[in-house]
Amino acid sequence: MDGPRAGNGNPGATLEKNGRRRRWEMTSDNVRFFLPSPGSSPEVPELGQEVSSEGDALVHAFKSGDVFYTVVAWKAVTEMNGNEPRIVKQAVSRS
Repeated sequence: MDGPRAGNGNPGATLEKNGRRRRWEMTSDNVRFFLPSPGSSPEVPELGQEVSSEGDALVHAFKSGDVFYTVVAWKAVTEMNGNEPRIVKQAVSRS
């Protein structure tokens, strides 16, 4: 990573030189992978079986010719920017 970590505990967030946060980067600790349930479509996604890794999801999707879904859970936390608090998102680990 290029800059110092943001102070909110977000493992993928870093601060740029101007103090702005960079985009959160997905890691396997935060992302869950699901196959679609029968009758699901990209327009109306319905989560089916969860698989353990992106690799498993890719193999299943390739074999079936279907899609797979990724889910990231977020929570709202406060972060201090000088004397001003602001609300930011923090990814929840899938533990």
